[in-house]
Amino acid sequence: MRVLAAALLALSAQGVRAEDGYDLWLRYAPLEGEALERLETLSAIVAAPSDDPTERLAVSELMNGFQALRGRPDEIWLGLLSRPRDPGPDSITNSFGLGCSDQSVGGEGAFLVRTQGDAIWIAASSPIGCLYGAYALLRELSLGADPATIDIASAPAMPLRMLNHWDNPDGHVERGYAGRSIFDWWHLPERLDQRMIDYARANASIGINAVAVNNVNARAYMLEPRYIEKVKRLADAWRPYGIRVFLSARFSAPRDIGGLETADPLDPDVRRWWQDKADEIYAAIPDFGGFLVKANSEGQPGPQDYGRTHADGANMLAEAVGDRGTVIWRAFVYSAEDDTDRAMQAYNEFVPLDGQFADNVIVQVKNGPIDFQPREPFHPMFGAMPNTNLMFEAQITKEYLGFASHLAFLAPMWEEALDADTGHGGTVADVIAPVGMAGVANTGSDRNWTGSDFDQANWYAFGRLAWDPTLPSEQIAREWAAQTFSRDEDFIEATVPMMMESREAVVDYMTPLGLAHLMDTGHHYGPGPWVCDLARPEWNPCYYHRADADGIGFDRTESGSNALSQYAPEVAAQWSDPETIDPAFLLWFHRVGWDHRMPSGRTLWEELVHRYDTGVAQVDGIAATWAELGEYVDAERFRAVSENLAIQQREARWWRDASLAYWQSLNGLALPAGADPVPESLEHYRSLSFPEAPGN
Repeated sequence: MRVLAAALLALSAQGVRAEDGYDLWLRYAPLEGEALERLETLSAIVAAPSDDPTERLAVSELMNGFQALRGRPDEIWLGLLSRPRDPGPDSITNSFGLGCSDQSVGGEGAFLVRTQGDAIWIAASSPIGCLYGAYALLRELSLGADPATIDIASAPAMPLRMLNHWDNPDGHVERGYAGRSIFDWWHLPERLDQRMIDYARANASIGINAVAVNNVNARAYMLEPRYIEKVKRLADAWRPYGIRVFLSARFSAPRDIGGLETADPLDPDVRRWWQDKADEIYAAIPDFGGFLVKANSEGQPGPQDYGRTHADGANMLAEAVGDRGTVIWRAFVYSAEDDTDRAMQAYNEFVPLDGQFADNVIVQVKNGPIDFQPREPFHPMFGAMPNTNLMFEAQITKEYLGFASHLAFLAPMWEEALDADTGHGGTVADVIAPVGMAGVANTGSDRNWTGSDFDQANWYAFGRLAWDPTLPSEQIAREWAAQTFSRDEDFIEATVPMMMESREAVVDYMTPLGLAHLMDTGHHYGPGPWVCDLARPEWNPCYYHRADADGIGFDRTESGSNALSQYAPEVAAQWSDPETIDPAFLLWFHRVGWDHRMPSGRTLWEELVHRYDTGVAQVDGIAATWAELGEYVDAERFRAVSENLAIQQREARWWRDASLAYWQSLNGLALPAGADPVPESLEHYRSLSFPEAPGN
C-alpha cells in the first residue's frame, strides 16, 4: 500500500491533464468544502487481511477511492474485520470496517453500509456483496453525502444482470458505434489487455454480473478448444468482480465444426455432441454461465429447420448444461415466410410453448414487439407466459436512436417498459424479477468506451435499473452526471433536465405519434420512409407506416392484424379506440386519416408537423444549455459533447425535413402556417447514400 501511495503522489506531481472519458463514472473527483471536511474525519484500520481476491478488490477500491476523493495519496489503511459490527478497540475512533461473512445480511450481492457511532461499516454475506457495498459507499461519498448519515441496505432485485456483446471475433461490432471490439481475441489467452480489467471494474460498480462475449449471430468456431482457452482467460480475470462469462452458441455447430450431418436437437448424436462440448467448457471454466442462442431468426439456423420447436432446441442445450448453468433463448424471431404482422410473430411462436421449457432455460424478450424502436409498447409476451422464465432485453447501443452521436438518455424508455402493467397481475418488472435483464452493450475501443460521453449514461443506467428497477430515471441521471462531470448543483440542475427530455426529442424528430422503423436500409442511419421495394416485406419502412393519400398508420385492431388481442383485455382497452388512445401509440395501433382530430385540437397532419418541430427545437435547447456549461467540464469532453450536439442538430433537421417531404408527396397537404418550409426536394433526400455508416 505504501508503494501505491508513492505512485499516486508521483502521478499527481505531473499536473492535471484533460479528461478523456476513460474513467467513466469512477473518477472519484476530489471533494471540496464541507464535503471534504466531513470525509477528512474518517481514518481506517487494518484487522485481518484476506486472501479472497474479491475482498482484496473491495479494500483496494476503497483505499484508492478515499485517496482520490481527498485529493491526495495519503496512506489510508483498510482491512477486513472478522466482526463487522464491532467498531474495534476503544482507543481507535473514526474508523472504517469491512465484513464480508455476515450471514444475516442476505443473499447474493446484498450488503449494508451503515454508520455506527463514529465508524462506517460495510457488511455482506459474501465477498461480492462487500465489493458492491464498497462501490455504493464511494458513490454516495462522490455525490457529497455526509458519511455520518449514510445508511444503505441493498440487494439486487433480480439474479441475472447481463450485458450481451454483438462483437465478432474479427473485431467488428455489429451495431457498434464506439470503434472496434474491446475483446482482443487474436492475442488471447497469452495477453490480457488492461482494458478487460477496467471493463470488469466498471460493470461491478453498477452490479452487472454476467457478460455474453460474442455476437448472437455466432460463429461456430467460438466453441472450438482454441477459443475456450481464450474465454477461460477472461473468466479467470473477471471472476473476482463477480462476473460470469456466457457464450453465444451457433445452433448448427454440431454440423459446422462437429463433423455431424445434422443439428437436429432430437438426434442422439447431436445431443451427445452438445453434452461433450458443455463438459469441455465446464472443465476449463467451472463457473461458466451458459449459452445464449439466437435461432430461426434473420436466417440463423435453429430447431425449426428440422421441424422441431424452440422448446426442443432450448431443452436439448439445457440438458447438456445441466444444473451448472443456464440456456438463454432469444425470442426475437421473424421470417419472410410468416405473413402475419411482424409485431405478432414472437408471441405466436413462444406463448403456445409456455410450460414446455426446462427450468434452466430463460426466454429473453425484447422490451417491445418489433426491434428496439425509439418508442414501442411493451412486449405482449410479458405476463403471457407464467410458466416460463422470461428475461428483459434492452438495447444500450443506440441502433435506432441516432447512434453514439445523438444524445438520448434511455433510462426513461426502459422505465416506461418496466413500469407497464401487463394486465396479468403485475408490471413487466414483476414478471422478470425472478430472472433478470440483458442489455446489448455499447462499449468499444474508443477511449471513452461508448463513442460519446453521454452514451456512458446508458451503460450506467442499465446497470442501476437491473439492480433496482424502481429507481427513478431522474435519480439515475443525477448520479451519473455528478460522478461523470461535476457535482456542482448548478451543473446538475441544468444537465439532468436536458437528459430527461432527450429521448422524447429523438422520438419526435424520428418517429412521432407511434410511427416505427422509418430508418434507412441496412445501416439504419437517417430517414428512409420511402423504402418500399426490399425483398422481405418487414424490412421496408412502408410496411410499418402504410401511408398513402388517405391516411397513415398500422391497424392492429380487430379490423387489421389484431395484434392488440395479444395483450390482456384491460391493457388492450387502453389502446383500442383512436379517439382515446395515448397519442404516443396512435399510429402503432391505428390507421387514421390525415384530418383525424387530435386531443390538442390539431389535425393529425398538423400534429405530426408540430411533433417534428418540437423535436428539433428540443435538440436546439439542449445544445444551448450545454453551451453555457463549459466552466464545469474539462475542455476536451466539453468540446466533444458540443461537436456531437452540432451533429444531432443537423441530423434532427434532416429527419424532420426528409420525413415531411415524403409525407407531403403522398398527402398533397401544405405545411401548417408558421412551419418552416422543407429546404430540399424529396428527390434530394432520397438520393443520399451512406454505405460506410458504422455498425452495419
